[in-house]
Amino acid sequence: MLCEEKLEVFENGFRDEKFNLEVEFYGKDARKLLLAVIRELYLPDYGEDYVYPFECAKEFWDIHMDPSEIVAEEFRPSPIKFLNRSVLNRLEKALEEIDAPREVKDAIDFEKAEVHKLKKGLLAMGKNFILGEGAYLIVFNKPGARELILKYLGMLDGA
Repeated sequence: MLCEEKLEVFENGFRDEKFNLEVEFYGKDARKLLLAVIRELYLPDYGEDYVYPFECAKEFWDIHMDPSEIVAEEFRPSPIKFLNRSVLNRLEKALEEIDAPREVKDAIDFEKAEVHKLKKGLLAMGKNFILGEGAYLIVFNKPGARELILKYLGMLDGA
């Protein structure tokens, strides 16, 4: 669905030509996180009162969410010291359990990823993906999107 001249929202993500950004999620539902990202992207253009792309995406995804429910958190990294076989096995298992296209899974490179230990398991972050052992994979086309997604990662239940 076209929500803005250059913003297209689809079932598991969005593509925005204005910011040259595409974000998709697999596994756990991350639509509320994506709504927060869309709102932040368009807030400067629309102002606090009514951010049309946010409202349009909410309607398309049939999510009732007030802007006051958006919670930004500072990501507190807790990197693991060594990427050993045990850690790789856990990440590979988490990736295999997520229903994502094979080409998406094949593009994930854990060898170059940052891996962090969180309360709910491991979090692997590459230049174009975030994989949570809590059954979610978020892929994006611009490395700069990672910080924006991390800001709202807490909106995924139990992230």
